Amino acid sequence: MIIIDGKKISQEIKEEVKIATAKFRQERGFVPGLAFILVGENPASQSYVKSKGKACEEIGFHSITERLPATISEKEVLKMIDGFNNDPMIHGILVQLPLPKHFNEQKVIEAISPAKDVDGFHPASVGKMMIGIDTFFPCTPYGIVELLKRSNINPSGKHVVVVGRSNIVGKPIANMLVQKKEWANAIVTIAHTAAKDISYYTKQADILIAAIGRPHAITKEMVKPGVVVIDVGINRIDDPAAKNGSRLVGDVDYDGVKEVASAITPVPGGVGPMTIAMLMVNTLKAAGGKI
Repeated sequence: MIIIDGKKISQEIKEEVKIATAKFRQERGFVPGLAFILVGENPASQSYVKSKGKACEEIGFHSITERLPATISEKEVLKMIDGFNNDPMIHGILVQLPLPKHFNEQKVIEAISPAKDVDGFHPASVGKMMIGIDTFFPCTPYGIVELLKRSNINPSGKHVVVVGRSNIVGKPIANMLVQKKEWANAIVTIAHTAAKDISYYTKQADILIAAIGRPHAITKEMVKPGVVVIDVGINRIDDPAAKNGSRLVGDVDYDGVKEVASAITPVPGGVGPMTIAMLMVNTLKAAGGKI
């Protein structure tokens, strides 16, 4: 059984981006720039933005973080996005989700120039992804594809079952893996809460991608021997034995499923670190560079 080490693989990718950025700076005379917009005091969002900013610093990107109060108006945020759209030193714009309830998230996403949509959420990016045109791919699904590729797990001809249908993970990873191209070409099933018996689908999976946001929802009995498991879930559960009384777990019962899987991602340390790594890849691409 192989443990797919997302932490190690993400570090390799960031090192590649760092080298490419140094070369880019030497040739072009500037570095990729990334702007973060953080609205409100959501602890998880603050942590994510801090980690992304740190990655920019390590790689050698120029980055700006705008921390705004939850009371700020949508109009003011849209004006800020417009400013970054027209800033030649900013190549990527990331608005950290979720936004406060008085915001129309889709309107905010669509305000970002498609040329600077390094999160891959703009309808223009989603449309291109759907029909197989190169674009900015959403960072978490992009990270999953890269994990498979760098672990030499080719999904071509395999039955991939995606549990979850979010716009951030479930739908885009299904679209990316069904494309007729290298490191895709899979037979894809999307399973979700409307299924009377979700295990009917998960038991068929050669590659199972769990992205439902429920701790330990996928158990050993729900998968077949030899399955490759990609666990996207990050859930905090109570644990009196842990230092702070809680710990992070995935959507998969790791201890049980690893007994029958051929490969599996841990939580933490699996898919999570890849999201930031692929954001860095997208930002380099937005500036006109590549690894």
